Amino acid sequence: MRDDMRRFAPILLLFFLSPILGELVSGAAPPVEFFKPLSLLMLGALYGSGAILVREYTVRWGKGWPTIFTLGLAYGILEEGLMVKSFFDPNWMDLGLLGTYGRWAGVNWVWTLDLMIYHSVVSIAIPIFLVEYIFPNRKGDPWLQSRGRNFFFALLLGVTLLGYFCLTIYRPPILLYMLACFTMFGLILAAKRMPVSWLKNRKDTAKSPTWFILFGFVAVVVFYILLYGFPAMGVPVWITISATVVWLGISYLVGRFLSGDGAWVEKHILSLVSGVLLFFAFLAPIQELDETRTDNTSGMTMVGVALIVFIFWLWRRGVRKSQMVKTGSAESIG
Repeated sequence: MRDDMRRFAPILLLFFLSPILGELVSGAAPPVEFFKPLSLLMLGALYGSGAILVREYTVRWGKGWPTIFTLGLAYGILEEGLMVKSFFDPNWMDLGLLGTYGRWAGVNWVWTLDLMIYHSVVSIAIPIFLVEYIFPNRKGDPWLQSRGRNFFFALLLGVTLLGYFCLTIYRPPILLYMLACFTMFGLILAAKRMPVSWLKNRKDTAKSPTWFILFGFVAVVVFYILLYGFPAMGVPVWITISATVVWLGISYLVGRFLSGDGAWVEKHILSLVSGVLLFFAFLAPIQELDETRTDNTSGMTMVGVALIVFIFWLWRRGVRKSQMVKTGSAESIG
């Protein structure tokens, strides 16, 4: 029984951690909404199944983070394009100004760019890293046999179909829907052909973790200024989209600079992730005080506090692992 629990523990954690980061921490589903049993299970079936399958196929293909990010983009299309249809629906409840700003040919382009990147990074890549960080002995190993993969695939397909038919009555034009499907499958095929790493070796060493934390925080701040601040200021759509793409390129170059020899150790990735999560931790109480929101945001401050405690715990865990390695007693912590 204990061996079974250790075997399934990382799968179970990823199943719930992905929706926690993707919906709860972001404020998309505040605690009052998120912790309803049916809502939690549905979000787990969607986010959790997606993250588990992305991680599983990346490992089985022998790939790395480029594949995870690319499959994360495909997941963004599955959830927002094929299931809830927010890429196309001008009246989707979370759109706000982006329901008109950047809408062209039946597609909410700025929103689409935002959500594809968001889901790739926050809903998929970060939860996968954190679970593998917590369970280091399971890192790099497949977690599922074919029966398990089929189960999560069926779960993901089932919740997608349920969402398509039950969430809204909006139905996008068939041509746009098919285009979204082809794009998603194209990304999946591209993911299988991605290199193991985007970073090439250089002679210098990686920078201090502090720089990674700062970079992660600033990267998210600029990202949201571009995709929400620019529309509010009336900046032309083409400038907003172009600036966002340029910022993604700059972020990649900064990542290469910070990485030095290209071999990020765990503390560098954890630092980068911490910077991203700290943004949402600081944003949480602001969302609770936001009187323009129509949903109940009670408890978001506690979510922010809990997130900071979680980040602190991860760092303490890392320190403990380092001490165990130095003393020659590095047994499994996961």
